[in-house]
Amino acid sequence: MPELPEVETVMRGLAVVLDGQVIEHAEARRPDLRWPLPPRMAARLTGQRVLGFRRRGKYMLMRLDSGESLLIHLGMSGRMVARERHGPAVIRLAPQGGASDARGHNAPPEAHEHVVLETAEWRVGFVDPRRFGAMDLVPTAAEDAHKLLAGLGPEPLEDAFTAGVLSAALECRRTPIKAALLDQRIVAGLGNIYVSEALFRADISPRRLARTVAGARAERLVPAIKAVLADSIAAGGSSLRDYVRADGEVGFFQERFDVYGREDQPCAHCPGVPPCQGIQRIVQAGRSTFYCAKRQR
Repeated sequence: MPELPEVETVMRGLAVVLDGQVIEHAEARRPDLRWPLPPRMAARLTGQRVLGFRRRGKYMLMRLDSGESLLIHLGMSGRMVARERHGPAVIRLAPQGGASDARGHNAPPEAHEHVVLETAEWRVGFVDPRRFGAMDLVPTAAEDAHKLLAGLGPEPLEDAFTAGVLSAALECRRTPIKAALLDQRIVAGLGNIYVSEALFRADISPRRLARTVAGARAERLVPAIKAVLADSIAAGGSSLRDYVRADGEVGFFQERFDVYGREDQPCAHCPGVPPCQGIQRIVQAGRSTFYCAKRQR
């Protein structure tokens, strides 16, 4: 599932083509995705001007001049594909991180394209083969009260997310810190990849009990979380499984992973230095965790 950097990157791509534009035509090609689509969604979107975008955790919110926001969750395989409606411009698509192929404005629709938004210049489709994504319409003034957003923790890239805030959230947690950071009530938007990377940068073992991270370790962990997310956004996200950016290009942060997916490879910070055994993989709550047992304590 795309994590915060991928969602942020897709949102920024959508903002480039949709911000300030009027949705001349909207189409919902099925009544549901993971859950039923809101009543009359296409009619409620048609004719609306896009005022801007906001990301909350792993969710995107497209704000409309009707006073509603379109909430978008990509799910496991969802992606947004933007294509110019007229002219010679080519949109590059790279499904599942594979080789890109060029498609012009007259190319046939993508398979599994369930929702379409058209402006005077752009056609944007929501493609979701597995249909684990979601869309809903919510009053803009009440976005944070939506059932999918109401319980989310602080945004990790905002100034309000501090070591003190994280320490307070972890104070009584007896679960491993890896599991705690995946809990969206603790901090919003983090997933398996960036938790592993942030814990490595902070020299914290994913096995360590969360409550022991409060304090000095949280002082290291918060900046590490912010840095790894910022670095990934700058690199365009990580191209894993079905993730591609809104313009169809893949992200490149996966080329900079320190630990994720690098089982049995040397640790970049202590290669061959006893007792370093390189990057190890363990399974926590059914998810793969990658770390250096020597560096991370």
